[in-house]
Amino acid sequence: MSTLLVLTNLPDRAAAERLAERVIGEKLAACVNILAPCRSVYRWKGAVQHDEEHPMLIKTTAERYPALEQALRSGHPYELPEIIAVPIERGLPAYLDWVAGETRS
Repeated sequence: MSTLLVLTNLPDRAAAERLAERVIGEKLAACVNILAPCRSVYRWKGAVQHDEEHPMLIKTTAERYPALEQALRSGHPYELPEIIAVPIERGLPAYLDWVAGETRS
């Protein structure tokens, strides 16, 4: 089974906590790391934005990704959330098995 690392950013810690609880509760992810705030600089609708965001690292499987993406989109406060999935090519086999087991519906 293919394991993914999914990245997204939330505007505040409370929103990140709510979204993390949801995806873990629905078994769409095995683990979510909510990182310290960072400064994001980007162009949105023609203007340069400078915002504080809370990055999230979400561990899931390719099989659960479609449902995870839908949950992130529906629970995310941004009009166009960053949702990026990166395949994990290598990892501790026991950990990757744990991710698979925790995301089985």
